[in-house]
Amino acid sequence: MKVIGISGFGPVIQNSQTDEKLYLDDLGIPFEEVYGDYRFTERLAGARHFSLMPLARLAASLFGDPAWPQELTVPQAWLEFEVDDIEAATRELEDRGYDLLVRAREEPWGQVLTRFLAPGGLMVGVVRNP
Repeated sequence: MKVIGISGFGPVIQNSQTDEKLYLDDLGIPFEEVYGDYRFTERLAGARHFSLMPLARLAASLFGDPAWPQELTVPQAWLEFEVDDIEAATRELEDRGYDLLVRAREEPWGQVLTRFLAPGGLMVGVVRNP
């Protein structure tokens, strides 16, 4: 697997009101795009894509239900790495014993991603961006 770069990063939030106050008001991060409860920016130096990922949205994306499964560690953040070959990276992660939650799935915006929980509880993805 060849990692090309960091595609995106951000906190997984459980309380939109409290978390948004920190990132929007107290830190003053300029989120120029909002899709319902998903705020992101691509104008923050050092990050190609930075977003506030609501836990319910992440759960719905992975499992089709906004409730996070009790048997899984609740992630506090997400991190995605762009790779040169998403199919090969997916197979390699699976061969190394990672329990993949999503396998090389194409999202509506054209990104193809594989996601898993890292041993420390971080939601990690390998992606191919459009």
